[in-house]
Parts: sequence; structure tokens; C-alpha cells
Amino acid sequence: MSKVKKFVLQFTIAVCGVFVVLFGLTMFNRYLLRTFSLPWRMVLMIVTQWLFFLAPGILMLREKESIHDLGFTKEKILKQILIGVLLALVMSVILTVLPILLGFKDFVGSTSYTQSWQFAYEFVYAIFGVALAEELVFRGYLFHKLLEIKNSRWFAITISSMLFGLFHIFSGNLMQIIMTAIIAFLYCIFREKVKDCTLLSLITAHGLYDALLVLWVAYL
Repeated sequence: MSKVKKFVLQFTIAVCGVFVVLFGLTMFNRYLLRTFSLPWRMVLMIVTQWLFFLAPGILMLREKESIHDLGFTKEKILKQILIGVLLALVMSVILTVLPILLGFKDFVGSTSYTQSWQFAYEFVYAIFGVALAEELVFRGYLFHKLLEIKNSRWFAITISSMLFGLFHIFSGNLMQIIMTAIIAFLYCIFREKVKDCTLLSLITAHGLYDALLVLWVAYL
């Protein structure tokens, strides 16, 4: 088997694995999650997100690939995090605060949160659950594998962003799928064009942006 065919096979297995887990978790959250007590639900909501990296993680172990291959680096960790914070704030102002102030709050989103602990939990869940898992999968493993299939940044950006949009097929309508694909495209551009913006930066930016969205929707 040629290297390209091997990479295509690994990519296909990873994508199928991610979407199988997506379907399974959608059913679990819909029919079983609420049967657990609140503390257990809070833990499960975070931990189950990590299952999205199950197939890519197994493939990485099999091929002896390193986490550094996905875009992690030990250098300037604080700077990486600060870049993520700044990107999240800029995105939050442009994509959340301004639309709400202009009267498009219903388009931005909704929340039923009213308690301080709920918003605090949202930050933990968004960063260490959603953002960590999704960035590892889409801007991490799949992006890396697409570059191995075809050495083109635009190819990797386009395909990974489209897949990220489709990843939200069970939780949103067509407009939300398009918007998440556009946001995924922005994350890729940040990583390519912003100096010292790494996968850790994107995890930080993604998590904070998602959590701040809920905060602004509740209070603006």
C-alpha cells in the first residue's frame, strides 16, 4: 500500500470513528444522560467528549505518532494561552456581542442558565470538554492527516472545516452547520497566520468563545 493510500485509509477510519461516537453520544445525551444525578451528569458531559478522540488516538498509538505532530509545543506555553484568550475576546465581540446589540440575539443563541455556578461550569465544560476534544480531532489529527494526504494547507483547511460543520448536524440546522464551518475556517487561519498560535491556543480560544457566548446571551 502506498503512503498516500495508507493516509487516506487512516483519515477515513478516524472520520468514521468520530461520527459513530457522535451518533452514540447524541442518543446517550437524549435518552440516558438525565437518568444520572446532577453531579454525575456534569462529569459525564465532559468525559464523554473525549471519546471523539478515541479512533484518532488508537491510530496514533498504532502508528507511534506523537502529540507534537498535531501542533502542540512546550515552548512559550503562557504566550500560547494568552494568544488564545485574545482571539476568543476578539471573536466574541465581533460574532456575539455586536450581533446581540444590533438586535440579532435570537440568531446568536439562547440559554436557560441563571445561576453563577452554571456559568462557571460552562467554562470548564467548554474548554476541557468540547474545545479540547474537537480541536484535537479537527485542527489536530484530521488536519495533520490531510496534510499527509496532500501537502496543501488550503486543502487541509477546507476539508477539515467542512467536516467540522457536518459534525454539528445533529445539534443544529443548516445555518448553524454553515456558521460552524466558517468558524472552523477562522480557527485554521488563526493557526496559520497568527505567530505562535498553536493547537493549545485554539483550544483556549474555542473554549472561551463558546463559554462567553452563553454568558453574553444571558446578560445582554
